[in-house]
Order: sequence, then structure tokens, then C-alpha cells
Amino acid sequence: MNTTHTTPSIEENSMNPAASQPAASPLIRWAGLSAVVAGIIFAGIQPIHPPDVVASVTTGAWAIITQLKTAMCLLFLLGLAGIYARQANRAGRLGVVGALLFSLSWAVQTPFVFAETFILPLLATDAPKFVDGVLGVSHGRASEVDLGALPALYAVVGISYMLGGLLLGIATLRAGVLPRGAAGLLSVTAILTPAAVLLPHHIQRLAAVPMGVALAWLGYALWSARREAASQASVFVTGGRRAQLLPATAA
Repeated sequence: MNTTHTTPSIEENSMNPAASQPAASPLIRWAGLSAVVAGIIFAGIQPIHPPDVVASVTTGAWAIITQLKTAMCLLFLLGLAGIYARQANRAGRLGVVGALLFSLSWAVQTPFVFAETFILPLLATDAPKFVDGVLGVSHGRASEVDLGALPALYAVVGISYMLGGLLLGIATLRAGVLPRGAAGLLSVTAILTPAAVLLPHHIQRLAAVPMGVALAWLGYALWSARREAASQASVFVTGGRRAQLLPATAA
């Protein structure tokens, strides 16, 4: 007796890069949630961030915002690891370089943000010129005191942020595993970063909002991967377009 059974269409699966990737592991999914939270913080604090002046560092708003920023930097490092790992088989060398550079940017930013949170408030009264100089590093304001290598070190943040975001965005676009819209937004925001330097500092902050949106978007794609995989499996089992009938061996 001849029977039939359903098998997935190899041709259609090969046309979908995401389908050829292994299912996201729990660690990758949690890394995605880290990116979502960090991206929301990054975008959300920009319009309400206190001015980078000495008078701000002893305020309650400064304490809250900078503590959120400290957590954000650490969460971004986790999130970026997951974003790269999810598409590692298809992102190529461009993805490796982009992920490393972008992660370097957040890794170097972390001690600066830690200092803003826990050190500068303690020095605001006794060393206001030093505090003002450190606050000015992020947007090129001249310092009245010698800051040593801090300005050069922060330049690494800007360069790796721009190049890393651009390369990782391009690699993600090419890989086709994660949403192309998010990857494109990441690339465009990164490449426009130098132009934002020409704007007033409070406007520069608003220009960073799309970057937070892009990273949160990519993170959500990681976090929701299991649900999407389950949905695709359900479509296949119920005889969706991905199934085709093949003859079985005669009994």
C-alpha cells in the first residue's frame, strides 16, 4: 500500500537564512533581553539627561541617570555578544570586527560612566575644575586642568562606536538572520555620528535615540526567537506552504 508523508521544501528553506540557523539558545535569548533593556535605557535617558556641568553631579537626577547608564553599558556588552552569536555562521569577518569594535566602545565607556556615578560627585566640591574637565571630555570641551590620557582614551570610544556600529550593521544586513530594518538603522545612525558633533550637545543626545531603538529591536528579535520558531513549526505540521507530498516506499 502506498502512503504519503510531508517533508519541508529544501529550496524554500535555503532561501531563508534565518531558517538555516540553529535555534537561539536560552543564553542568546537572555542576551537579547539585555539588549532590549539597554536600548530602552539608552533611548529613554537622552531627552532627560541632566546637563554635563559641575552643578548637576550632586543632584538626585544625576545619581539616578548615571546608575542606569552604568547598568546599560554592562547590559549592552551582554546583548552585543548575543547579537553576534546568533548570526556568527553568516556574519563573516565583517561581523567579527564590527562586534569587537562596538563592544570595545561600550567597554571603554563603562569606567567613564562609573566615574560619573560614584567618583565625580565626591570631587565636585574639592576639585570642580577637574570634574568639569572630565565632563567636557565627551563633547570636546577644553579642560582647565591636565587630564592625562583621558581625552585620547575617550576618542577610542567615539571611533569604535562609529566604525563598530557601521560594520556590525552591514554584516547583519548581509547575514539576513536578524531584522534588516534594525540593521539598517544601526548602520545609518553610526555613520551619522560625526555629523552629530556639529550640533549642540543637548541635540546630540537626541541623535542617539535611533541607536537605542536599533539595538532594542535587534535584542527583541533574539528574545522572541523561540516563539517564532514554534510558530513556524506549527505552520509546517498543519500543512503550510513549506510542506510537499512525497511518495513513500510501497508496503
